[in-house]
This record gives sequence, C-alpha cells and structure tokens, in this order.
Amino acid sequence: MTGKQDDGLDRLSSPELHDLAVERAKRHADAKFLRDLMSMLPVAEAGAGDLAESEDEVSDAAAHFNDVRHSGRGEAAELLRPFYLQYLREHHVKAARS
Repeated sequence: MTGKQDDGLDRLSSPELHDLAVERAKRHADAKFLRDLMSMLPVAEAGAGDLAESEDEVSDAAAHFNDVRHSGRGEAAELLRPFYLQYLREHHVKAARS
C-alpha cells in the first residue's frame, strides 16, 4: 500500500470484513449499504456456484434480510470482499489492532 496509511483491513478475513462492514452500517443506519449488499448477494452466490440460492434470492426479496447476516461466510464472502473493503475505507474504518 504505497503512499497510504495501513488501515489493517487487508489482513482481516472476509468474514471479519463482513461483520465489521455490516455492524458499521447497522450502527449508522446505512440503508444504502445494506440495499447494495442485498443487490450484490445473488451475483456473489451465483459466482460461488450456488445457482439455486441465487435464484431464490432474486425471486424472494424478503430472504435478503436474513442472508445479509450470512453473507460474510463461504465463497460468496470472498467475492464480496472488495465491496466490504471499499465501504470500510470510504468511512475511514480501521481494523482493531491485535
């Protein structure tokens, strides 16, 4: 990360990035982030090879709310990793020091 201060986010796992981003969005009532995540989730699930889950997501919007909690797990989380990183960096969130 030449020329940038290390925010520690790249060292976090995709599930940790998900949790940090979703918790920040909930704390700040950031409905746009949650809506964007819900719209990206079916694509990530399809990319992860879970076509049945992706089709269910598209046909049943209510399922999105439950899936946001689980979108930080598995291959879909890896595909959503750039989205979480961008969101957290836009809001100047840093990883907790371990």
